[in-house]
Amino acid sequence: MDHEERIALFLDYENLAISTRDHLGGMSFELRPVADALAERGRVVVRRAYADWSYFDEDRRMLTRSHVELIDIPQRMGASRKNAADIKMVVDALEVAFERAYISTFVLCTGDSDFTPLVHKLRELNKRVIGVGVEKSTSALLPPACDEFLYYDRLEGVEIPPPRTRPSRPASLPEAEPQPVVPEAQPAPEAPARDADTLAALVAQTVAGLQRSSSGPVTSSTLKRTLLRKDPTFNEADYGFRAFGELLRHLAGQNVVELTSGSAKGDPEVALPEHGDREAAFALLRSVVAELAGSDGAAALSGLKNRVRKVAPGFSEKKLGYRSFLQFCKAAATSGAVDLQWSADADDYLLTTP
Repeated sequence: MDHEERIALFLDYENLAISTRDHLGGMSFELRPVADALAERGRVVVRRAYADWSYFDEDRRMLTRSHVELIDIPQRMGASRKNAADIKMVVDALEVAFERAYISTFVLCTGDSDFTPLVHKLRELNKRVIGVGVEKSTSALLPPACDEFLYYDRLEGVEIPPPRTRPSRPASLPEAEPQPVVPEAQPAPEAPARDADTLAALVAQTVAGLQRSSSGPVTSSTLKRTLLRKDPTFNEADYGFRAFGELLRHLAGQNVVELTSGSAKGDPEVALPEHGDREAAFALLRSVVAELAGSDGAAALSGLKNRVRKVAPGFSEKKLGYRSFLQFCKAAATSGAVDLQWSADADDYLLTTP
């Protein structure tokens, strides 16, 4: 634990809330995707959010449940309120940097370029700085200043709602005779994932995140600590395993992960398989795309996952370590299994077979 990164998290909450609402289909900001991403990078020991909380009542409850300290900046003098919130956040971040030398990483959740000087100062103090913001509202000046920048829209767990289309309706309709009510056929609800499937997806996603964010191999102990950061109630015994090593050996037998001997006895290295299930999944995607391709030889991404699952009900891109079906399709395109292009006319990604 002594080698773990200690993280201080600061949220410019008004910026985040307005950005997600205006640019992500009216959705509300959720802290969980940010917390999961940071769990793969270290221990978050400071959590503070800045806003006039009288405007964010439901959000305040969500953040309180996540043990975030709420710094209230009441709205009294229009634009000066925003400056007051920004100044308070800057002062607090610098105070933490000077008084708590054990904190090595600062996470600034904002897209506002006004915080760029703070980023520069923190890096001068030998602190690692990670930014988090909504892509369309983040200033172009901020990401290059940070050591790492995470776009909220791309984080695992952020599901952006599709754009709403307003159906047209005729000016008047003749009254129709009453018809007997026939229950509308509903698609069969998707069966909830079994605990074993949920566990495999959680472990694969976590290993993938650790491989992206760390420079060295992922060990069993690191993986276990990260799983506990994501869910402090995690216990392998709940899944029927006597020890975490037994759980990993089971997942290795299912080709979810690969285990190799590590530098420390009893602490093996964990990685995602380079071959096997991933290539089989790419081949499955290629066959479904070939079958669905119309006269123009292309299949739309929308609805494609459902067609894949009709052929292979157990398919899950998350069990392969991908955070979304689009990311899985991009990986398949990189491997040459399919071609993937954005179509402005279709307002969707189109897939074809090479």
